[in-house]
Amino acid sequence: MKTLKRFFIYGIIGLVLEVIYTGLASLLKGDLSMPGFTFLVMLPIYGLAVFLEPLHTRLQPQPWWIRGLIYLVTIWGIEYSSGLILTGCLGHCPWHYSDPLNVNGYITLRMAPEWFLAGLGFEALHGFLDSLPLVI
Repeated sequence: MKTLKRFFIYGIIGLVLEVIYTGLASLLKGDLSMPGFTFLVMLPIYGLAVFLEPLHTRLQPQPWWIRGLIYLVTIWGIEYSSGLILTGCLGHCPWHYSDPLNVNGYITLRMAPEWFLAGLGFEALHGFLDSLPLVI
């Protein structure tokens, strides 16, 4: 039950952060209405962060930058694999990177700083959830 609750916590937080991120990106492109978006299929993909909790615990003794790099590579693996699976199931992937640093449209090296920070952020969220007196 704890894992399922955390799955949804990570998934919902991921969705919210993506909407904020895309809204701010719209603002930087000059759109003052700041439309943000995500895909509902991202809920379970972000929810997969619950399975990174053992990795967080194991990596704790490492410096923050090593942990961040490991999370970055892991997130890229999840994003790429998810893109392949969705393409196989749906016939297409809901996201498609088209910048020069993309890999088959499923991931982009341009997003390295964001995913690096996201990994450390989800690690911090894991620590926060563990500190709560309730079983979450």
